[in-house]
Amino acid sequence: MKITSVLSGGLDSTVLTYKLLAEGHSVRAVSICYGQRHQRELSYAARTTRKLGIPWRMIDLSVLKDIFGKSSQTSNNVTVPHGHYEEEVMKLTVVPNRNMILLAVAAGWAIGQGDEAIAYAAHAGDHAIYPDCRPVFVDAMVRALQLCHYGPVILLAPFLGITKADIVKLGDSLGVPFAETWSCYEGGERHCGQCGTCIERKEAFVLAGMVDPTEYLA
Repeated sequence: MKITSVLSGGLDSTVLTYKLLAEGHSVRAVSICYGQRHQRELSYAARTTRKLGIPWRMIDLSVLKDIFGKSSQTSNNVTVPHGHYEEEVMKLTVVPNRNMILLAVAAGWAIGQGDEAIAYAAHAGDHAIYPDCRPVFVDAMVRALQLCHYGPVILLAPFLGITKADIVKLGDSLGVPFAETWSCYEGGERHCGQCGTCIERKEAFVLAGMVDPTEYLA
């Protein structure tokens, strides 16, 4: 199958891209700049696609940054909250309607390239805080993509029912170089170790029983 992988440069989407290739699919990757504070992730996406030798497109939607309101990921006036994803303050990291926008753009590019499907790496750990990573959202997008063009576009979300620890285990079996992926919402020179996604990353390696190669500030 010809598949466009939505590749942020993070651990989950990188493992997904490796998985699709291991399954024998023809894969291209798309990354999207939406004005995120952690744009550093895009350089990791570029590195991954060079290593894998697959086509890559970075689409610049940074003009949308100003419409997203009070999200710590797109507003310099909002501090990135530190702590676990289960904490209420983590809602500040939500970018309104982000995945619907990203998937719609990815689908447009995939259709234009003649691909049959798009894939993104939402997983079970995202459900508590991110509405656009929940099964009900994915189901709605599956239906929408069946209607958006002359022929249906398949939406794949194979990690939807598994944890990040499961993804780490899968990535290890696929030889994913975890140190060459980026998660931190702060977007500095090294992972902060304190934001929600850094804490989740740390926990995933512990639960997977694996050594975490990530360099954290804390």
